[in-house]
Amino acid sequence: MLFLLILFFSSIACQLIFFFAFGIALTRKQKSSPEVTHEPVSVVVCAHDEEENLRALLPLLLAQNHSQFEVIVVDDRSNDGTFDFLREEAERDSRLRIVKVEHLPPHANGKKYGLTLGIKAAHYDIILLTDADCRPVGDTWVQTMAANFKEQTQFVLGFSPYRKQPGLLNLFIRYETLFTAIQYFSFALLGNPYMGVGRNLAYRKSLFLQNKGFNEYLGVTGGDDDLFVNRHASGNNTAVCTAPAAIILSTPKQSVGEFVQQKIRHLSVGKFYKFKHRFILGLFTLSHLLSWLLGGLLIYLLPDFWWVPGALIIRIIVVSGTVHLFSKRVGHNFEVLAVPLLDFLFAIYYISTGTVALVTKKVQWKS
Repeated sequence: MLFLLILFFSSIACQLIFFFAFGIALTRKQKSSPEVTHEPVSVVVCAHDEEENLRALLPLLLAQNHSQFEVIVVDDRSNDGTFDFLREEAERDSRLRIVKVEHLPPHANGKKYGLTLGIKAAHYDIILLTDADCRPVGDTWVQTMAANFKEQTQFVLGFSPYRKQPGLLNLFIRYETLFTAIQYFSFALLGNPYMGVGRNLAYRKSLFLQNKGFNEYLGVTGGDDDLFVNRHASGNNTAVCTAPAAIILSTPKQSVGEFVQQKIRHLSVGKFYKFKHRFILGLFTLSHLLSWLLGGLLIYLLPDFWWVPGALIIRIIVVSGTVHLFSKRVGHNFEVLAVPLLDFLFAIYYISTGTVALVTKKVQWKS
């Protein structure tokens, strides 16, 4: 019993240290406020059978308020009317360029191959990535992200939450996305970036070509965003964009099965992170899980020992405060009162989905 108590309180202490560090990072002021930049930008979108989404996204991209930019859409072997639609739009606006993938080389990952072709075709050095089912919240997304590039900047990490919809699944998806963003934003602000999300991520084409793109992990499904950041980002060359104008909203999955499959794909890439990142994230996740698992067990075994529920309450208060702090900084409201339930569900989700992701050998983007 003593061992369980020591392990439980050690886990709570570990969690509090992490979240206090996150709080310090999120309250730091940026070294300098981003200024308007006229450096040109290439927006790259890789799409497979996304005609409907592109019809909604392209007008928003082409309406961006930036002095010089282009939009490159990679049509990855689409079977719908994607190419015909893009060709018509490209005739109307010369800033839209099309890269068509007819055939996928053997052993090549569809999205990595498509993105590689799109990035190589880009006219400009700043590459800004998003997905077809995403939407910028306003017409200054490109400008706001680009403003974070300085002479030494190679990466700019952006925030991409999911749209608010009714239901517990949607609430949990939005919490999981925000919880993950708190981690990778905070680590980056503390000088140790380890991932980004391809729905809202920018980096330099010159860096991409210099490091032979995704060649190092071509056999890994996914990683076109977070593994590239994990390999090449550092505290000196990475900026974090927390401006509300830089938010990209994404469409959440509508079923538990679709969401779990998506997260298995994302989490399976984590095993390829640098060792230091795997260790730190593993410690954070393990202490999170043990806080709930051992807390519940000890409350059952020692119902009169109020230190255990007290420690859990303190942790939840700190977590909720961090969620509120992050939401306020990025200008994206979240239902903080739901955090206790969502954080408990998150532990269950991570035990099941994380375990499957660790043993999964093959996942795919789209066929």
